[in-house]
Amino acid sequence: MEPENLQIRMIVKEHINGGRLLIAICDKDLIDKKFSEGNMQLDLSSTFYKGEEVEEEKLQEMIKKAFMINAVGKKAVGFLEKEGLIDKENIIKIKGIPHAQYMLLSEF
Repeated sequence: MEPENLQIRMIVKEHINGGRLLIAICDKDLIDKKFSEGNMQLDLSSTFYKGEEVEEEKLQEMIKKAFMINAVGKKAVGFLEKEGLIDKENIIKIKGIPHAQYMLLSEF
């Protein structure tokens, strides 16, 4: 019997926006769900989040090329926090589901 893969896997979708890479990351168990609270909504049923299942190691390489990252779920947001891309005070929760965005700002 092979040992279980202990890597955390998330659903990742790459989008090109104005020639730049935007990455949407979502916990696998949240895909196809919707959450609303007040005037905020997370719609994870759209194709925006429906991508491929990716291990952390591959995702670490992918995010190096991104100008923006949109993350939903404990695993996805925790990954960005662990990588030092977001701080706890920049995480919002909608119906208890963490959501955060990262944007690389560069000087022109």
